[in-house]
Order: sequence, then structure tokens, then C-alpha cells
Amino acid sequence: MGITKEIEKEYTMKSLLTYASPTIGVMIFASIYTMVDGIFVGRYVGATALSAVNIFMPFYALIFAVALMLGTGGSAIIAKKMGEDKYPEARSNFTFIVLSGIVIGFLIMIFSLSFIGPLLKILGAGESDHLFNFTKTYATIMLACTPLVVIQAMLEPLFVTAGKPKLSLYITLIGGSTNIVLDYVFIVVMDMGIKGAAIATAIGVAIPAIVGIVYFFSAKKDQLQFTKPKIDWKVLQSSCVNGSSEMVTNLSTSVTTFAFNFLMLKYIGVEGVAAVTIMLYTMFFLTPIFMGYSFGIAPLISYNYGSKNINQLKRIFRISVFFIGATSIVVFGVSLLLGPSLIAFMGEKGSNVYNIAISGFGIFSVSFLFMGVNIFSSMLFTALSNGKVSAVISFLRTLVFVLIALLVLPLVMGVPGIWVAIPLAEFLSIIVSTFFIYRNRKVYHYL
Repeated sequence: MGITKEIEKEYTMKSLLTYASPTIGVMIFASIYTMVDGIFVGRYVGATALSAVNIFMPFYALIFAVALMLGTGGSAIIAKKMGEDKYPEARSNFTFIVLSGIVIGFLIMIFSLSFIGPLLKILGAGESDHLFNFTKTYATIMLACTPLVVIQAMLEPLFVTAGKPKLSLYITLIGGSTNIVLDYVFIVVMDMGIKGAAIATAIGVAIPAIVGIVYFFSAKKDQLQFTKPKIDWKVLQSSCVNGSSEMVTNLSTSVTTFAFNFLMLKYIGVEGVAAVTIMLYTMFFLTPIFMGYSFGIAPLISYNYGSKNINQLKRIFRISVFFIGATSIVVFGVSLLLGPSLIAFMGEKGSNVYNIAISGFGIFSVSFLFMGVNIFSSMLFTALSNGKVSAVISFLRTLVFVLIALLVLPLVMGVPGIWVAIPLAEFLSIIVSTFFIYRNRKVYHYL
């Protein structure tokens, strides 16, 4: 089988990067068109609209959390069964997991649209009528395409498991390019404001979701494809547990984004929320290489763990640690060089929003030194089907350490304390990640 030959071969630094590069490309391009969204909204609609997008982001991150939990958790199970040469079972599990995700997407859509007013007020959109109206317009359109959002996010890791990371890259390029073009058409040319931004994003999501479904219906018999599913609640439960770290990461992102928004509204106002939004967009632009690499090689780790190829597992681990460490230093350096320019794209140079963001970016960028190792460590344990350790790393990194820092540091340092929270959380997390990697070295034999 084509995928088996590809996933079984001995990997060097070059071939491993070649295998992971399409997924890295997916993440980089997704971050670019997400940032372009922010540029169009910030430049042509205004700071309040940019704040509205960020106020909705915690709930949007929740939707992604569910999708990634099923996608990454299920991917590890499917790749492991492929490594054990259980292909019919892998296909059946794959089909059932995707169907479950679609059903969950529809349930979230129905619930959220039914209670959209109270939901947005909880998220902080009730600060003013102007902010609420912007947020409601954007949220209504995005929530209406929840099932497509779930499909797109869920299929990304599953394309890699299917041995088709390049196809994932191509359809992401098409969807993202469409999003960017439509941003210009709807926002600049047709003056549709935040409504245009939401419609452009929705169409950009729909394209890879629909193409992905069509592909897996028409895939060859010797590949991962949709087949008659067997209802297996244990597999669904295992997918949820195994992918819980990705669920935790995105749920935590929801909570911490809400906390950032609350503190900025308290200390500065709507312009502070816009500055946080710019900071998060900049982070999305600079860190996808960590996410892309970790997601890209996860099926290789799962497959070789399932086939008990210890030498290959050790080789992949050693190469990965070196690559992540070197890349972290490069990303930190690039952030210092390009950070001000990236911020200027979304907040006009000299504006209050720009000045607020610039004042915090030098502090915030320190987190890039530690972030890559933590992302890889969490994904490593997900790939090894140890969702509990992966979830603990993610839970501490993205929620516990951040919230403690946000509760304490602003009281002592004021606004600079808000910016210190992420670098401090990442630094503490790298200690936790190192501990778990060392502790489990004899269980999984990657060292």
C-alpha cells in the first residue's frame, strides 16, 4: 500500500522535513490568511470591529477544540491500527469518527444560534451596543457554518494520517486564497464591513471541508477512505481522551482570550482588546511551523509505535528535538525583526492601538523561545496514545499557568503584567514537558 511504504521508510532530517513540510505549509498559509482577515477588518472596518472578532474568538476556539480533539485523537488511533496492519478496522473507525464530528457540529450550531444574545453578552460583547451589533453580525454567520468548520479542522490531521498532506496543503491554499480575495471584494470594494469578513471566512472554510469529504468518498480501496461505519463508542471515547490535550489547548485559549479581553477592557478599553487581537494574530503568524511540524510527524510516531519500530522512533525524536530547538531561536529572532511591521499592518502606525501592541510585543515575543518544545511534547504523547500526559502539559501551559499569571501580575505590574503572562506560562511549561519526557523515556523508548 502506498501510504504504508511512505510511512515505513527510514527518515533522515531532510526526508522528515519533506514529509512534514505540507502540514507546515498548511499551518503557515492558514495563519497568513487569518492575519489578512485581521488586516482588512482593522484597516477598513475599525478597532471596534477587530475587537468584536476577538470577543467571538473564545467560542470559535471551542468549536475548533471539539474538531481537533476528534481529529488528532482519532488520527493517532487510526495510524496505530494501520501500523498493526488492521486497515479495515482503521477505515471503519475513521468513518465513524468523522460522522460523529459532523453530528456534534450541527448540535453546536443549533444550540449556539438559539442562545446567541446571552452567549455574546457572557463573552463581553455587551460593553456597548455598537460592539454587540458588530459581534452578533460576525458570530451569526460563523456559527451557521459550524459543521463545515468542524469538518475542515477535523480532516487536517486525518489527511496526514491518510498519507495525503500535500492534498491538505493544496485545498488549504485554495480555500485561504479565496478568503483573501473575497475579503478585498466584500470589505473594500462592496463596503460590506464585518459581515463581508465573516462571509469570506465562511466560504474559505467551506471549500476545504467539501473537497475533503468528496476526496474520502472517492479514495482508492488501498487507501484510507469512507466505508460502512461500525458504531464503536469505545473508539469515540478513546479519540476524545487521546485528543483531550488539543481540546484542553483550545478550551484554554477560549478562557485565556476571555481573560485577556476582560483585563484590557478594565485597564485600557476597547483599544486594548484590539491590541490583544493584533498580538494573537501575530503569534498565529509566527508559530505555525511548530504546530505544522508536530502535527505532520505525529502519524509517523503513532505508526512506528504501533509497529514497534524503536530505532525509527528514536531517530524521529532526536531529529525533532534538534529541529524544534533551532527553529525556536530563529522564530524569536524573526519576531524581534518583523514584529513592529506585522503590528503596523493591522493597527495604523502612531495610533493608540499600535502603541499599546508595540509596548507589549517585546515582552510577549520571549514566549517563542519555549513554545515549540511545549507544543511538540504535547503532540508527542498524543501520538503515543497517552492523552492524559498530553492533556496535563496542555492544561498547565495554556490555562493554569496563564490564569495564575493574569490574576497576580497585573496587580503588581499593571498592564505590563498582562504581557508577561504568556512567556512565564511557556517557561514553566517547558519544565513540566521536560519532566514528562524524561519520566516516560523507558515506557516508549524514544530516548
